[in-house]
Amino acid sequence: MASKRSTADGDSAVTTDTPMGPTGRPYHGFATPSKLDGHGPARIISLCNQKGGVGKTTTTINLAAALASYGRRVLAVDFDPQGALSAGLGVQTHESATIYDLLLDPKRDPNEVIVSTSVDGLDILPANIDLSAAEVHLVNEVARETILARVLRKVAGDYDVILIDCQPSLGLLTVNALTASHGVLIPLECEFFALRGVALLIETIDKVRDRLNPAITLDGVLATMYDPRTLHSREVLERVVDAFGDDVLETVIGRTVKFPDASVAGVPITKFAPEHSAAQAYLRLARELVSRGAVA
Repeated sequence: MASKRSTADGDSAVTTDTPMGPTGRPYHGFATPSKLDGHGPARIISLCNQKGGVGKTTTTINLAAALASYGRRVLAVDFDPQGALSAGLGVQTHESATIYDLLLDPKRDPNEVIVSTSVDGLDILPANIDLSAAEVHLVNEVARETILARVLRKVAGDYDVILIDCQPSLGLLTVNALTASHGVLIPLECEFFALRGVALLIETIDKVRDRLNPAITLDGVLATMYDPRTLHSREVLERVVDAFGDDVLETVIGRTVKFPDASVAGVPITKFAPEHSAAQAYLRLARELVSRGAVA
């Protein structure tokens, strides 16, 4: 049996044989990222899945906070008309400017809309229900798929990573996000029906790569809402690994009631319950993405 010792951030450092993680591969602790000498230009990552309720917003909030805790300057972009990302970070959007205003007026300075959060190093471009009208307004625009890219280009030099929380669809807003991005992170619930739409999502990413953004890459598939006690969760995770291989991240996000509690409080779980296993999982995810080169 492998012997382990506990590290300061909650991971286990292996001292003999490497244990196996839930994905069936050797477990790595991933080193704490080195501090950066400067900031920018940002690498832009879309968190995308056309199925709702798979953990996109939860992952955007907590991954952003985890990266910020490691000294990265992070901009979270709420690109869902439901505005859950904004609410989850305690940002009120009823009477303030949002990402929608920037899409309609690309000449406007995004710094006028960016809002600081309670997490040091983490800012947000908020959204509200107005964003639901964006596709109608943009449909006749020239190069309408690149409007978000033009907005983010103005502030990319101020951040190390920009995370875009996409809406659960494959419409024009999501295509804008993919066109603006260097990489895609796919949160995937460990549930059978969550697997069914992934092929369509991958097909959409391939189309964007062929026609709009040749440089976009798949940064990883993140298993979420995993419950090791159920055979169903374990079987789904096994099928995901079989389908995507090394594109499946080693970090797995478990199911816990702490996530909605943190959302109600308007703070990331890394701040709401920093010692909880879910908070530690997102810190580990941040380290893994840095180790993979998806984040500086």
